[in-house]
Amino acid sequence: QVQLVESGGGLVQPGGSLRLSCAASDITFTQYTMAWYREPPGRQRDLIASINAGGVQNYADSVKDRFTISRDQAKNTLYLQMISLNEGDTAVYYCKAKSEWTDNNYWGQGTQVTVSS
Repeated sequence: QVQLVESGGGLVQPGGSLRLSCAASDITFTQYTMAWYREPPGRQRDLIASINAGGVQNYADSVKDRFTISRDQAKNTLYLQMISLNEGDTAVYYCKAKSEWTDNNYWGQGTQVTVSS
């Protein structure tokens, strides 16, 4: 059964960095598109980064050149490296897995990132 568990969130000062992790059970990354979304307070959940089954990465303009998505199959973990964080990056961050072969989507429970001085 597919399970996604995010970790690594927390409080960070503007200009700081964080690395989020998403531990993925029962997922072969070459069969899924993996993605990170974020939901700022009072706003909708938006896609910010994705990596498809072939390893191609895409980023929202708001995080391009600051965030990097990666995956490690040996550790069954998806990552989001975030640098140069600003207060606009404050949100709950979610990882999502979408099967390449079915319409199944799986979500983690989210991890809070707060950027504040």
